[in-house]
Amino acid sequence: MTLRLFWKDPYQTECRAKVLSISGNEVVLDQTVFFAFAGGQASDHGTIGGIVVIEAKDLKNKITYTLAQLPDFRIGDTIEMRIDWERRARLMKLHAAVHLVSFLFAEKTGIAEGIGSNITPEKGRLDYVYPENLAALLPDLELQANRIMAENVPIRRYGDSVDPEKQWWECGKWKCLCCGTHPRSTGEIGKIKLKRANPGKGKERIEIYLTD
Repeated sequence: MTLRLFWKDPYQTECRAKVLSISGNEVVLDQTVFFAFAGGQASDHGTIGGIVVIEAKDLKNKITYTLAQLPDFRIGDTIEMRIDWERRARLMKLHAAVHLVSFLFAEKTGIAEGIGSNITPEKGRLDYVYPENLAALLPDLELQANRIMAENVPIRRYGDSVDPEKQWWECGKWKCLCCGTHPRSTGEIGKIKLKRANPGKGKERIEIYLTD
């Protein structure tokens, strides 16, 4: 199993890891700081053994990394891994912001479950089945969210006491399962801007942007 160091410390940007397997330009390591797409959060960017990673897949018991070229290292070697911190930081902030907006939206509308979410370095998004244009809701949601950012509320992420593969996110009164990376507090997020989009008939989308 690949040890996910980013669960313990999402601020760690590099590590040394042992190569467990190599298949062409795909490699598996014993531990990693490199997050692979999961839960709507985009993968990190970075290098393994000095080679650019072009794809990362989370297969639950292991993470496979596809490199831009055939590796010059071998199974059993210890290599260095590094990630793009600026990208990771934006993903962390937007992921936490997406959770907060989803909880605030649920309190306002009674709709606790969305039909999709996604987090990239450019923006986060939440999709809902909703019968009308929700643009009128956004100013108040944005005001509430930015107030929470200003209060610098602590954010906790921890493993489940029964199933260590389950990870929890907690901020104030809100809590949910989440395997992604997050900042230590809402103050690190800064301010956000909300925009409305329409992904299809009967559907509404909230887009979340960092403004700081």
